[in-house]
Amino acid sequence: MRTYLVGGAVRDALLERPVADRDHVVVGATPEQMLALGYKAVGKDFPVFLHPDNGEEYALARTERKTGRGYHGFAVHAEPSVTLEEDLARRDLTINAMARDEDGRLVDPFGGLRDIEQRVLRHVADAFVEDPVRLLRVARFAARFAPLGFRVADETMALMRRMVVDGEIDHLVPERVWQETRKALGEPQPSAFLRILREAGALKVLFPEIDALYGVPQRAEFHPEIDTGIHVEMVLDMAARLAPGNDLVGFCCLTHDLGKALTPTEILPSHLEHERRGIEPLQALAARLKVPTEHATLAEAVCRDHLNAHRALELKPTTVLKLLNALDALRRPERLDVFLTACEADARGRKAHENDTYPQADYLRQARAAAAAVGSADFVAKGLSGPAIGEAMARARAEAVGKVRSQIPTGN
Repeated sequence: MRTYLVGGAVRDALLERPVADRDHVVVGATPEQMLALGYKAVGKDFPVFLHPDNGEEYALARTERKTGRGYHGFAVHAEPSVTLEEDLARRDLTINAMARDEDGRLVDPFGGLRDIEQRVLRHVADAFVEDPVRLLRVARFAARFAPLGFRVADETMALMRRMVVDGEIDHLVPERVWQETRKALGEPQPSAFLRILREAGALKVLFPEIDALYGVPQRAEFHPEIDTGIHVEMVLDMAARLAPGNDLVGFCCLTHDLGKALTPTEILPSHLEHERRGIEPLQALAARLKVPTEHATLAEAVCRDHLNAHRALELKPTTVLKLLNALDALRRPERLDVFLTACEADARGRKAHENDTYPQADYLRQARAAAAAVGSADFVAKGLSGPAIGEAMARARAEAVGKVRSQIPTGN
């Protein structure tokens, strides 16, 4: 019985990155032996155990054999005779197919260390094409490691294109697509996720609403980058900069401009009413991928009202109050924070605008605080009741917002 540290822990240590999870492979053992040693069985599809002291995962070495379409179509073989190299051979990328033995020696049968040094994401074996999730994982790893200079190997990209052409990608279940997408939106460079999927031909299959944005022109005076798809990439990367790891902000940014793909060609490059047009494709995407309700709800708010946020300093106090109420921001200020971060990412996710300030965010936060400070007690004390209280509060809150606006220099 021999134990090895494997996967991400080995990779991240070699990259001198923080190691989050430590996973292990056990060679030459049976489930009964693991249980006898006090490990707790947790695996459903294959033997995985938790260490009795530190809770780290220990999986018995295994091989996998393709038996059907999709990522569920595998037969797992876990026996004491399975070797470490056989276990590592079933993994997706060479940088994830390394191990360290109990003495700390590196085991690297597929050149993972070489690919780390050369900054390459390369598949381990041609069996890569058998699991469509791997296409998403490569795109997600690209979003994580692109800032370090990593690229996808040409031969790996060729296999990814083959997975799309052969229809293997069509067997991905929505939950898994969302799981990988959500992780990608929290990575340092989410734009790489879109670029890799698009290069592989998978974006138009999995995210046709996003793919349709590429090639759609915008007005150059507002969007020097012109292409709407490129703009979305820039917004995603700005969101990662403003709110690292926040996939909720990321999803709002991913979907904020979907309506631009539906702009009538005769009015291009203008996009009048793209906010309204974007709601239907956003809802379709969220329903198809079974996106969490909070993600879908706030994404709709950003899609619908991001231009109102941009011109907040020009809006009437009553309109600002309407915007805050639509977000339920008086009761839930955290929703306003997500909304404003996504809107700031949109404003700064443009060529030559990356370092712009966004005073609208401070104004709307101050406006929210002023409006929220107006309570019902004073109006009850004045003898008001029923709908009259709500009407009086609305007027008072609008006045409070107006006072905040009057204190902001008009030059902003």
